[in-house]
Amino acid sequence: MISREERTPLSDWWWTVDKPLLGAIFALMLTGVILSLAASPPVATRIGLDPFHFFGRHVLFLAPASIVLVGVSFLSPKQIRRTALIVFALSIVLIVATLLFGPEVKGSKRWITLLGVNIQASESAKPAFVVVAAWLFAESTKRPEMPATSIALALLLMLVTLLVMEPDFGQTMLILMVWGALFFIAGMRMIWVMGLAGAAAAGLFGAYLFVPHVAGRIKRFMNPASGDTFQVDMAMEAFFNGGWFGLGPGEGIAKRSLPDSHTDFVFAVAAEEFGIILCLTMLALYAFIVIRALSRAYASEDMFARFAASGLAILFGVQGAINMAVNLQLIPAKGMTLPFVSYGGSSIISLAFGVGMMLALTRLRPRTEVESNNAAGALRGYV
Repeated sequence: MISREERTPLSDWWWTVDKPLLGAIFALMLTGVILSLAASPPVATRIGLDPFHFFGRHVLFLAPASIVLVGVSFLSPKQIRRTALIVFALSIVLIVATLLFGPEVKGSKRWITLLGVNIQASESAKPAFVVVAAWLFAESTKRPEMPATSIALALLLMLVTLLVMEPDFGQTMLILMVWGALFFIAGMRMIWVMGLAGAAAAGLFGAYLFVPHVAGRIKRFMNPASGDTFQVDMAMEAFFNGGWFGLGPGEGIAKRSLPDSHTDFVFAVAAEEFGIILCLTMLALYAFIVIRALSRAYASEDMFARFAASGLAILFGVQGAINMAVNLQLIPAKGMTLPFVSYGGSSIISLAFGVGMMLALTRLRPRTEVESNNAAGALRGYV
């Protein structure tokens, strides 16, 4: 038991952190462990690895991810701003290094190996960029004369350009949607929001015209007979086979054929083995996390905390929604992981970093602390 009378960092954290939100996040992590055990052995066996290779690595990744999540949730808003800025700068450097020195896999350069560890720098760039953009939007509301919005737009264009060069259009669209949502939350005029949406649509149309990989996915989505739709067809078959209550743990058929059953299509494996009931439960967990974080952000009087927590919640929710929509053939296929459920070290640790910042920003803080932070911000000059 931790007494309210104790004045230690641990007691302060325990009595101010959103415990239902924290519990829902760890529930998703536990669900990911169970589904990794169900989905990954056939994939490992097909490529000649130990059947529990991916499961063991998934559990191994959760240890540092949990440390990062809890450790970051102890930070103050000022420390979060500084940490996000450093992580974003390092991520940009790593993305450039990936473009220059990374191996090309299936026509893309997304991974770089450092000290024997494969790193996808775009994963860590996402939550850090959201916080930096929220910081700039918050500054623009306090000091309209500061070109914070222009700086945020410049950072967006820089990050999007690097992601398109990889190319990684899934992450690009995700970043654009979250930035647009932040732009709207910050109270910008609708004409600018509509302009951003038009620019994104034009960019997508340009990708369709000039990038064969993107054009192929869209054509297969619009007309399945025009190309190979094996994975999405198997995913849909898994939903039909599972029904409401599933075939039972280990009894799934789709995972024996799906190359990405432990990553992009783990949601389909969950449906086949545990039924639509589990899928709806997972959907409820994601919805609870997003709505809870948005409600806590709305209640905050600190503009930076409000914008950053909202942006991180939207990032988390949209990424999960994209993965589930691909599994259900509602949108064209994208290489997007299901947060805390799909296998992937860079993804899990980066998600833990983002969710840790979200927990830190939604902690209950004394009114005096919020007012002092706002007053300090108002007295500072240009960053």
